[in-house]
Amino acid sequence: MSDSFVSDHALKLLGKALHVSVKRHRLITSNIANVDTIGYQPKDLDFKAALNREMSKNGEGLARTHPGHVTGQPGADLAGRERPFSGNPYDQGQVNIDVEMNSLVENNIKYRSSVEMLIRKMGLIRHAIVEGGR
Repeated sequence: MSDSFVSDHALKLLGKALHVSVKRHRLITSNIANVDTIGYQPKDLDFKAALNREMSKNGEGLARTHPGHVTGQPGADLAGRERPFSGNPYDQGQVNIDVEMNSLVENNIKYRSSVEMLIRKMGLIRHAIVEGGR
């Protein structure tokens, strides 16, 4: 049997998605921790762009099957960027707890979805092993 079933592209993608979710979670919780810090600029991570960058590392780029697809940027880090000013005069670039909590919930949903898909993928592998042994 080939090793390609165990080292499936989906497993790599899910692992990188979990990695990006954890990095984004750290940025969001840092923003929440600094809600009362004067002059603190909130940071965030674009999940989709960061995942594309992660997948393009080590020659594991996403397949570009259409000219309209966005390409990844190899070597980019996951440090996060300052969130742009919203234009709200009451915002003044400070941490908005409502925005941070919404971001945290969104990130949690993405993380839990990735974990659920990973559990199902492992269940398929386990089923294949059990049935193959019969």
